Amino acid sequence: MAEQTAPAPHAHGSAPVKRQIVNFSFYKVMPEWKRLPVEERAAHKKAFAEVLEKWNRVGEFLSLTYSTVGTRGDVDMLVWSIGYSVDEMSAMRAELLGTPLGGYIESPHHFLAMTKRSQYQIGREDESEGEGRGAIRPGGAKYIFVYPFWKTRPWYLLSLAERKRLMDEHIRIGMQYPRVKLNTTYSFGIDDQEFVVAFETNFPEDFLDLVQQLRETEISMYTLKDFPIFSCVRLSPEETLNRIG
Repeated sequence: MAEQTAPAPHAHGSAPVKRQIVNFSFYKVMPEWKRLPVEERAAHKKAFAEVLEKWNRVGEFLSLTYSTVGTRGDVDMLVWSIGYSVDEMSAMRAELLGTPLGGYIESPHHFLAMTKRSQYQIGREDESEGEGRGAIRPGGAKYIFVYPFWKTRPWYLLSLAERKRLMDEHIRIGMQYPRVKLNTTYSFGIDDQEFVVAFETNFPEDFLDLVQQLRETEISMYTLKDFPIFSCVRLSPEETLNRIG
């Protein structure tokens, strides 16, 4: 559900749109950690959660935690972070991995992206790509569905008018599912994928039906790859870690 964008214009003499750095880190906890004494694991959880809490008090930096236990076999949790500095993002992740739990976790999947003003009018105020403000505002939904996304090269050779025609149908279908909020972020040149899309909802059945209907659109022919897909349950850091062990 991602699309092509143009550089973000701004009024003469005004400041450029402030864009966010967005990081989706999926972690897998090693089996050895689950065999540690309960008290030791409790201390590890506490130190890990304290780092997340500390950074959530730093300026405009925000991290949300999600469990993937029972929804993915290769990862246990997601830490979704949003900020305005690559350096801050790096320092925060280094501090997380420097905790005792950090010695027992791997990151099989990790996606870096940025926000960017869209050239298409989505038509819903809650859609991050429709605001033109370069900002994501997590809506607090129970579930999030995240996946990297690539378009085919022929897509980028289409005229803007043709891309808009194809996107109009795509957007029209999305509008039929108001209980699903889309967050589109862009990775051109800073990570392997071109986009990372994250859909927030309290109704997983709506997301399933939306994706199935989008497969039938003309624009789907220009999708090169849109997986792996991660189904995540939003929980506090403590609850997320408790589900692991």
